[in-house]
Amino acid sequence: MENLKNIAPLADFDWDAFESGAAAEVDMKAAEAAYDETLNHVHEHEVTDGTVISVGKREVVVRIGSKSDGIIPVSEFRYNPDLAPGDIVEVYIENLEDKKGQLVLSHKKARTSKSWERINAALESKEVIKGFIKCRTKGGMIVDVFGIEAFLPGSQIDVKPIRDYDVFVGKTMEFQVVKINQEYKNVVVSHKALIEAELEAQKQEIISKLEKGQVLEGTVKNITSYGVFIDLGGVDGLVHITDLSWGRVDDPKKIVELDQKVKVVILDFDEEKRRIALGIKQLTPHPWDALDAELKVGDKVNGRVVVMTDYGAFVEIAPGVEGLIHVSEMSWSQHLRSAQDFLKVGDEIEAVILTLDRAERKMSLGIKQLKDDPWKDIDVKYPVGSQHTAKVRNFTNFGVFVELEEGVDGLIHISDLSWTKKVKHPSEFTKIGEPIEVKVLEIDKDNRRLSLGHKQLESNPWDAFEGLFAEGTVHQGTITEVVEKGAVISLGDDVEGFATPKNIVKADGTKAQKGETLEFKVLEFNKDSKRILVSHTRTFEEARAEKKPRAPRAPRAQKEEAPVIQNQAAVNTLGDIDALAALKAQMEKGE
Repeated sequence: MENLKNIAPLADFDWDAFESGAAAEVDMKAAEAAYDETLNHVHEHEVTDGTVISVGKREVVVRIGSKSDGIIPVSEFRYNPDLAPGDIVEVYIENLEDKKGQLVLSHKKARTSKSWERINAALESKEVIKGFIKCRTKGGMIVDVFGIEAFLPGSQIDVKPIRDYDVFVGKTMEFQVVKINQEYKNVVVSHKALIEAELEAQKQEIISKLEKGQVLEGTVKNITSYGVFIDLGGVDGLVHITDLSWGRVDDPKKIVELDQKVKVVILDFDEEKRRIALGIKQLTPHPWDALDAELKVGDKVNGRVVVMTDYGAFVEIAPGVEGLIHVSEMSWSQHLRSAQDFLKVGDEIEAVILTLDRAERKMSLGIKQLKDDPWKDIDVKYPVGSQHTAKVRNFTNFGVFVELEEGVDGLIHISDLSWTKKVKHPSEFTKIGEPIEVKVLEIDKDNRRLSLGHKQLESNPWDAFEGLFAEGTVHQGTITEVVEKGAVISLGDDVEGFATPKNIVKADGTKAQKGETLEFKVLEFNKDSKRILVSHTRTFEEARAEKKPRAPRAPRAQKEEAPVIQNQAAVNTLGDIDALAALKAQMEKGE
């Protein structure tokens, strides 16, 4: 009541009469009219300003000059933790009077109705605004800005990589609007943008003072597979993986860790591109400079295999000092093999120094030198004429490569496999991996070559064949193969002969076929070329010629004694012609 008395338009109202009970005499309509003049003329579903009356734990009381005050949930003011009584805030009038006669207001809807205007204005003017980080989402955070949910990418939270996003949830921070999608009503904000402007000036100052060889202290900002990024106090530099240590580094995380303070040296920088190349290993002397001065070619060293390739292995004999063992220096064997057949990463081995170049910082090593060279006394261990058991290693069209022991290989020429059998390919005679008896025929120590033979383990049967298969002798044989130029005939004991097509014609005029066993006559025997030419046809043709009687030959007429008788001469002439024709036919058939 006292409050109403203090309202200026109601000052002339007869309050004494009203309080004394003479209410009937009071003009209520006049009082109501006077009171209505004190109220703001507001309407539902419009935005107006209100004054914060009180701020509680759950509710905020706001007065807009209406008959009653409105109550708004405090959650709608989370973006503004400094809210206090007396502050002017925007409110949206949802209902002037609900069922309980209460004024219903919303600060959130009021902000939303004008948010897009303010956000667009903030984007154009690059205004710094405040926002409340509501929650974490994939790739960033959700921020409440003017009642609208905006997206804060993880990369835009800070200039430093963020490893724990949850610490920002529930915080109110300053942001700058960097992007708006009007079609989808998406807003992107950045806190990093506010920091970068300040850092840009710091970067310019830092880069202007950089010099090659300068040693600085920085903080490990990020670790990648190819190197480490170092924060030099506003500007970043990269330590490539090869500049972390003099030794080989397969994982930078084994050398440094995040947020670690490290000293680095500037190797190079590009002021325009803002690229700075840093090094850590350069702060320590090169390991080659500390290598034992007494170390020389021929010395034995111990090391660890750090890298494997097909052509060899890199062995670290001291941190940052490596030597290469080529695959050819891993075994005395000359077989083509990869380095992985002998070593693997992590193996601790002993090796012999083969070459040493301190100026170029290069070293080659060998492990086969730890064993004696098997070719050193080859002529003593495998003299010419000695017999041994070898292992078949490989085939070629011209022979078989065998191994007598590791590092000692030899070749058996295809012509030295068998005295009698004609071998077209070594695979017909033996198999890879099988043992084979050999005889040393020749040694070439300088070129590390051994000429071996298999057939020489037995005497040459062709010496005996020379008498057995003399020309004109007849033998039983089986046709094993028929080709265009003739047929191959097996004569027994791995001895083969060859017959031309006309020499495999049988008595009935047909040609003999593969698999038939017939009589064959030796036409030619050549011991040097190991060739026997035979014929089946000759066996029956010559027999026929011998059985058929010869026709009598007509006597030769003597010119000086022949009587000149015309009729008799004619008779004799006809008889001579018949005799000559018969003789000619007999001779042609015999041929």
